[in-house]
Amino acid sequence: MAGPGKGAGRITRLALLTAIALTIFMVEAQLPELSAIPGIKLGLANIITVYAVFAMGPGDGLLVLSGRVFLGAVFSGQPMTLIYSAAGGLLSWCVLCLLGRLLTEQQIWLASPAAAVFHNLGQLLAAAAVMRTWAVLAYLPYLVIAAVLAGLFTGVAAQGLIRQLKKVQK
Repeated sequence: MAGPGKGAGRITRLALLTAIALTIFMVEAQLPELSAIPGIKLGLANIITVYAVFAMGPGDGLLVLSGRVFLGAVFSGQPMTLIYSAAGGLLSWCVLCLLGRLLTEQQIWLASPAAAVFHNLGQLLAAAAVMRTWAVLAYLPYLVIAAVLAGLFTGVAAQGLIRQLKKVQK
């Protein structure tokens, strides 16, 4: 993982990544549901989070994720989005940070499916707490399958983004 940059360039990059992730999140929120099972979506904004964690470092990745989660809840007008997205996002970020220590630069795409599974787990745990029932965990097997598939897609996309941006930066 890369270390954090300094100064205005870093702040500008963080702001741009947050804006891109927020835009992707808001556009994806307008798309019809992919399934009859609640909560299944591609999570395309996570491409930016994976990129930020691996290219800029865990702290900057957390800043991008936090900004997107908070602003996404504000702009969508759904305060409950903050609870679910924060729970899922934080657990997902922890997994990305752990795997970032274990994976090589060519294996970054493998982190995303694991992070997606834990994102869904975090959201289900938040839902269980809010609804005061463990019954919501019945969705877990379906969400794990969807998370692995979506996570593979976002992971490959993030890996490609990292590779292409490294070429541009040289």
